[in-house]
Amino acid sequence: MTAAARITVNGTEAPLSPTAPHTTLLDFLREHGLTGTKEGCAEGECGACAVLVARPGTNEPTDWVAVNACLLPAAALDGQEVVTSEGLATAGASSPPGTLHPVQEEMAARGGSQCGYCTPGFVCSMAAEYYRPDRCAHAEPAGSTDPEHGPNGFDLHALSGNLCRCTGYRPIRDAAFAVGTPTDEDPLARRREHSPPVPVATEYVQGTTAFLRKNTLRETLWLLRERPDAVVVAGSTDWGVEVNIRARRADCVIAVDRLPELRELRVESDSIEIGAALTLTEIERRLDGRVPLLAELFPQFASRLIRNGATLGGNLGTGSPIGDSPPVLLALDASVVLTETDGERQVPLAEYFTGYRQSVRRPGELIRAVRVPLPLSPVVAFHKIAKRRFDDISSVAVAFALQIEDGIVHKARIGLGGVAATPVRALSTEEALEGRPWAAETVEAAARVLRAEGTPMNDQRASAAYRSAMLGQSLLKLYAQTIEAVSS
Repeated sequence: MTAAARITVNGTEAPLSPTAPHTTLLDFLREHGLTGTKEGCAEGECGACAVLVARPGTNEPTDWVAVNACLLPAAALDGQEVVTSEGLATAGASSPPGTLHPVQEEMAARGGSQCGYCTPGFVCSMAAEYYRPDRCAHAEPAGSTDPEHGPNGFDLHALSGNLCRCTGYRPIRDAAFAVGTPTDEDPLARRREHSPPVPVATEYVQGTTAFLRKNTLRETLWLLRERPDAVVVAGSTDWGVEVNIRARRADCVIAVDRLPELRELRVESDSIEIGAALTLTEIERRLDGRVPLLAELFPQFASRLIRNGATLGGNLGTGSPIGDSPPVLLALDASVVLTETDGERQVPLAEYFTGYRQSVRRPGELIRAVRVPLPLSPVVAFHKIAKRRFDDISSVAVAFALQIEDGIVHKARIGLGGVAATPVRALSTEEALEGRPWAAETVEAAARVLRAEGTPMNDQRASAAYRSAMLGQSLLKLYAQTIEAVSS
């Protein structure tokens, strides 16, 4: 029998019952009087709902990670620790009510508090960056004009998922660049020195609906075999939108985000294997630029808030034709490792998608890992065409991985998103490049081929003609960016 589900919020345990299994963490917190956490978009885009969660750290035992409370089921936080804007200054401390956290003080003093509606979300995202263990102050070089990194080590990309700017950008930026470092007495800073809560098995059932989490992959696979109708979630960045915007409900939700077998990252002599339940932020920090094409993808994938929850397994599992990771993984010649109770198999990603949001994955199978072969092609680029630089859905996404030796293209892999019912390889364009010189004549001819790849459509994000034009233009851009380096 599993223990009663409960969440530690601002240092105090709160029972989950009688909350419905589909209830979001946002609604759970507000029902408990923590109304600083706001609902703006209900799809993880505005950041008004941001809160902190204790997660396994990269450089410390624990990291304080900012996530979208509007997307996560409250039941997914069973046994976990959450801090809201109300608890930043007082969680685990004896500070009296009304005490301000250093981030809150700077936001108020520098006029970054806006109308107040989205401020708690900003403060939580800023606090996650404030507590980032490897953030450190540095002297700005003379004449430095970097607008996105402060002398205190603050990375403004931490706020890419907080969209409201009703007082303008500068006051918020000023506040972010003014925060210092946590003191030795700061309880949330000290909390990083100890491990986060161990994931617990959850069997939360209300009426005919259930939220379930097992301790091991084997147990989860048997559960999936028994409940083939179940919805599988990791960061819930896709399913959470379905619940909020389309009012979808599931009789059974199975969480896989904390399964140890899905959270490994292994670098072998011939491949890199990335666990399907590692978040994009965890992958980014653990790879630390080892895969340059992924390093180009991460800053352009949604926002830091989303990357703190989203996983490669989830991005591939949904089968969306406009997901940003599939084009990159196609260009990397990646494979998907699928597992079930009877064993596992490896499927090249180029053969994985079979139709709109459909794949070769069978009922009862889980994506265990993504495998990237080594060595990597040295000439890479990821071009995302969207209406905003960050926190937006691609109109077109193009990933390139080329091997060019002595001026000749020996290998070309090009992944495309947003131009067909599935992510696709630009096979005809690859053929037009391979074996030919990396020269203007070759590239211009290949760009004409690339414009005809896929079956782009007209929708609210872009016209089919625009998408086709951007495909060709992306190859011309790559050539312009690389010709000097390749020729030298």
